[in-house]
Amino acid sequence: MTIALETIGLEKKFDELVVIRDLSLRIEAGARHALIGPNGAGKTTAINLLTGVLRPNAGRVLLEGSDITALPVHKRVLRGLSRTFQIIQLYADLTPLETIGLAVSERMGHGGDWWRSMGARTDINAEIAENLARFHLLDVMNEPTTTLPYGKQRLLEIALAISTRPRVLLLDEPAAGVPENERHDILAVVASLPRDVTVLLIEHDMDLVFSFADRISVLVSGALLAEGPPEQVARDPRVRAVYLGEVATI
Repeated sequence: MTIALETIGLEKKFDELVVIRDLSLRIEAGARHALIGPNGAGKTTAINLLTGVLRPNAGRVLLEGSDITALPVHKRVLRGLSRTFQIIQLYADLTPLETIGLAVSERMGHGGDWWRSMGARTDINAEIAENLARFHLLDVMNEPTTTLPYGKQRLLEIALAISTRPRVLLLDEPAAGVPENERHDILAVVASLPRDVTVLLIEHDMDLVFSFADRISVLVSGALLAEGPPEQVARDPRVRAVYLGEVATI
């Protein structure tokens, strides 16, 4: 069993408030792993610790066995760790074509003249076209991002993360704010990614979680409450108690 991403005894405090406590997670390579929990459980804080947005007060973060606890965000991206956010963060005035072109060009070392690279390099153009097609963006590729439907913006954000060629992808509520009929489409695209991309998902929609994940970790008050395959987690009386009245379908 190869571990793609691991935390050991992770802790995060804000003044005297302990948000993450003694968190030890192991995400297997190629997994479709979900991190769930009630509001205020510390899920986004955990993602921020994994990606370097926040520094832990204690504990370590390992990426493919290497300690990345002290690395800044951009160096973790270069090591193969990318993420999306609860609130979309995109270049509003760029088109999907330009957004993905910039990301691919930057990764290939041509970020300074990416607009020229897009027209001159067949390898860059081929990868841009592949990502636009994979994330169903060909029909809007020349539209300013700010004018796109929200579901398309979500797909573009994931496409942008994939353009960095991550080996581990962290998705923080990728279906948040997306109309009901489009949510499963977004997760279907993510689920179809090659298994050399490990995915850790935070999501409140339990239908999406249980249709997507092959393993689930449940976070409560910053600590790991339960972990296992979806069927096992769904039957766990502690998990059912936590979600009683919040998520009736678990």
